[in-house]
Amino acid sequence: MKKIIIPFFCVVLYAAPMAAQTKTAPAKSEAVKSKLTPKEVIDNYLKALGGKDKLEGIKTTLIENTLTVQGMDVMMTTKKMGNKFKSEQSVMGQKMVQFFDGEKGYFEQGGQKMDIPADKIPDLKKSKVIDALSYDPATFSTVTVEKINGKDYNVLTSSKGTFYFDASTGLLYKSSAEEGTAVVKSYMTVDGIKFPQEIEAEGNGQKVIIKTTKVTLNSGVSDADFK
Repeated sequence: MKKIIIPFFCVVLYAAPMAAQTKTAPAKSEAVKSKLTPKEVIDNYLKALGGKDKLEGIKTTLIENTLTVQGMDVMMTTKKMGNKFKSEQSVMGQKMVQFFDGEKGYFEQGGQKMDIPADKIPDLKKSKVIDALSYDPATFSTVTVEKINGKDYNVLTSSKGTFYFDASTGLLYKSSAEEGTAVVKSYMTVDGIKFPQEIEAEGNGQKVIIKTTKVTLNSGVSDADFK
């Protein structure tokens, strides 16, 4: 069976979103400079998700997903607290774990463990329970506007990747980096806060559809989960 484990930090769209060229790239126009600053784009994003104060009030999340990859459905449950996470995947009786305790972490599949690469640790240490709070305006110099299939997107680019925000809603639509691309097809609202409901991702020769089935806030997660 081909390894299908999907690195957590590539899936969640915040720091190392997936980025490879899709086979049928949407038509887009030449980018022009926006009147908005990076801070304004990010502030609009946080507001669209439910508001910065509300987002900062979330201390833990428990998210249940279904990943469709290579024709198989993979059940995934992810627990987050601060910059810690534990993601468990189950497919065909096989369990896969991705773990980070705030300092170090590993991937485990088929009885084999592999440490998270050292170059990924600094970004993971900076991560938040709500990924959107990790965006730092200082890492983006300018904002451009690109039209994709007739729609305007405010685009932020840094050394970590390129991020496309819907100019009309403020929400993140697409992110791309060295690892692959990820497109948010829809959002769901839980306790007044928006979360990606369906994501189409492609990277490392794999296409993945990620559907969120349940989000639990500030419950069901404890320090014991990260020991």
